[in-house]
Amino acid sequence: MGDKAILTEVLEASNLTEAYVDLTAKQLIKEIRHVGDDFAVRYSNLDDRNELSEPSDQREIDGSQEKTFTVDEAVEALGFGRFQLKLSILTGMAWMADAMEMMLLSLISPALACEWGISSVQQALVTTCVFSGMMLSSTFWGKICDRFGRRKGLTFSTLVACIMGVLSGMSPHFYVLLFFRGLTGFGIGGVPQSVTLYAEFLPTAQRAKCVVLIESFWAIGAVFEALLAYFVMETFGWRALMFLSSLPLGIFAVASFWLPESARFDMASGHPERALETLQAAARMNRVQLPTGRLVSSTKMGSESRGDIANLLSPDLRKTTLLLWCIWAITAFSYYGMVLFTTVLFQSHDECHGGLYSNGTSLEVCHPLTRSDYFDLLSTTLAEFPGLIITVLIIEWFGRKKTMALEYAIFAVFTFLLYFCLDRFTVTVLIFVARAFISGAFQCAYVYTPEVYPTTLRAVGLGTCSAMARIGAIVTPFIAQVASEHSLSLPIGIYGTAAILGLIASLSLPIETKGRQMMDSH
Repeated sequence: MGDKAILTEVLEASNLTEAYVDLTAKQLIKEIRHVGDDFAVRYSNLDDRNELSEPSDQREIDGSQEKTFTVDEAVEALGFGRFQLKLSILTGMAWMADAMEMMLLSLISPALACEWGISSVQQALVTTCVFSGMMLSSTFWGKICDRFGRRKGLTFSTLVACIMGVLSGMSPHFYVLLFFRGLTGFGIGGVPQSVTLYAEFLPTAQRAKCVVLIESFWAIGAVFEALLAYFVMETFGWRALMFLSSLPLGIFAVASFWLPESARFDMASGHPERALETLQAAARMNRVQLPTGRLVSSTKMGSESRGDIANLLSPDLRKTTLLLWCIWAITAFSYYGMVLFTTVLFQSHDECHGGLYSNGTSLEVCHPLTRSDYFDLLSTTLAEFPGLIITVLIIEWFGRKKTMALEYAIFAVFTFLLYFCLDRFTVTVLIFVARAFISGAFQCAYVYTPEVYPTTLRAVGLGTCSAMARIGAIVTPFIAQVASEHSLSLPIGIYGTAAILGLIASLSLPIETKGRQMMDSH
């Protein structure tokens, strides 16, 4: 009886009492001995894995491991389909609207001079105010997008730009116009975040080409603005042109409600269910299947870690960030400088550099642009397209760093060639080629920057780079328009040297992002 009592206590502790209640002590011992050499007692009415000799947590691990997948794997499975095409059109609208506002700066100055009799310095202030607003807001919108989402940041920034653009057209005085143009620039500073959202839904193989192609909407917007001015300015004036130029920003602000939120942002902000819902919708639209299993993230960052500018200068990102700030400033400085310097060359009295005026020109004289002038501006803008095409063809071959370096080098060569005494046609060709390649370098920077930063810092990283670009754009009028009054060779030397510095900076970048998956956390 003592043996049976002991066995009964063991059975009760093991929840086996009901299974062996009718057996005697001898029968129980016989049953245990019949198990053999594996020394494992099996539960009744359960599968063969449930043994007394195997811990329950180990059984769960060995039984079947749960399948999981990441956002990177989901994006690769999505490929490029209808979802990405829809996203291309929506984000492309933002770039078109941005380009129209930038092109507008070169179109309204002559009209403002005629209406208000402003000086050349005051005309330059219109451009300065817009770029200053963009510089001050770029980091602000980057932090908004990293903390509250890409879609919210884009929606509010374009809405601000649209409203301020409309109010600019209603300005009763020049300085009121400057105020509203500065606020318009503040809103436009958030538009580059559309590249962040777009790049985060692109598979690795197509990412660079697609980001470059989305930049083609910039050229389309600039061309459209020139055509709009061609038909509107002479008949309805600059105020009507401002109203019409602001409409695309408002259209995008409304269309942004159909934009998806970044799945990477949702994962980084601790909302995997939202990320999965977005990815499932994209998979249905592309008619593909997501990887099986549960969506997981390799890291989980708190809200205090997202959009923190200090992390851009952490030891592993410090060199990359500082070099990118230099690259963006140099690229904007050179790009906008070449646009402004082209007008200076053609209005100069130096026949060796394309000038046709024996006595020069004065920006303070009321001389409104004609339809012929708008056509010439349209022709110049077409230089953007060759740069885009060349960049698309070589960026996956050479990689991001070498492509930027090559385009800086070609820009520098064709800029330095302007030193020589050349006829107007040759000068035009040299400027056309130089502008095409500096435009291509700009597109490379837009590809590289979202790729190199992790999800938690991607928007603020792009925002700070955009802010540095605005600093370059603010400085460049003093080189192209002021320094050129003393010597046309001075801007040529400065822009050529700046391009060489950009070449060195791009080759010095520590990371090549070609074929590299986007990171979730630094």
